[in-house]
Amino acid sequence: MKIVVLDGYTTNSGDLSWDKINKLGELIVYERTSPHEIVERAKDAEVIILNAVTLNVDVLKQLPKLKLISILATGYNNVDLLVAKAQGIAVCNTPTYSTEAVSQHTIALLLEITNNVALHSNSVHNGAWHKCPDDCFYIKPLTLLDGKTMGIIGYGNIGKRVGRIAEALGMKIIPYSKDPEAAIRADVISLHCPVTRENQRFVNSEFISKMKDGVIFLNTARGELVDELALFNALKSGKIAAAGVDVLRTEPPKADVNCTLMEAPNCFITPHHAWMPIETRQLLLNIAYENIKSFINGDTLNRVDL
Repeated sequence: MKIVVLDGYTTNSGDLSWDKINKLGELIVYERTSPHEIVERAKDAEVIILNAVTLNVDVLKQLPKLKLISILATGYNNVDLLVAKAQGIAVCNTPTYSTEAVSQHTIALLLEITNNVALHSNSVHNGAWHKCPDDCFYIKPLTLLDGKTMGIIGYGNIGKRVGRIAEALGMKIIPYSKDPEAAIRADVISLHCPVTRENQRFVNSEFISKMKDGVIFLNTARGELVDELALFNALKSGKIAAAGVDVLRTEPPKADVNCTLMEAPNCFITPHHAWMPIETRQLLLNIAYENIKSFINGDTLNRVDL
């Protein structure tokens, strides 16, 4: 059985091993694959493993030997599921692998905003404390989270885990699914929902206008959920006090195309790496192995095409 990994670098840049999956068949690993390279590289594959490569109708129709697609992610909107089903191709995802990592990163963004750790550390390294007449100082005020509210939009595994951590910090959690009006008026709003055709850019100027003035906004879900120009304007006006995002609409951002959030004040951006601790990436490889083994045995572990 020929197994082809189309974009293995972000999951395993060399600090992990593919040996376990290699035991299931003939394994070929590509670090990255451009759209025009997919068919040539995968034309003889019975199993494809991928992360962000897109398999659309035109590509899938040119892969007659393909039997299984195992996605190194929870989301699977980069695979045309209807076409895969029509061709009898099984599709598996990797659910819940990133719950702890993304939850941790969400809170890290929040704490960076409220405690200004990097700002003050840099100022100390640059000599500001040496020049201070007092034993302590601050450049930007710190914010206490105890007693604040957090509205969570998308109350699945990650949303619930973020809520539990926030509660440990003394915050009150308001799931959007239970009380939308209260959640949207919270001190902190955090996105953890999947993107669909219906909710693309739902965080727009109208939605933001309903938020509490001075809200903190977090997005570690998907960039497509947010109208970035509306978020930029809200940050510039102070309607949103600060934002922490791990995702953008275009990833990676193009050097020759302006990303408005890059110029936004009080906007902390990380490069979609919340899921990337080595422990989490190892879990991804383990689950991909189990997905393939399950398929070989005639079982349906993590199938999303059924």
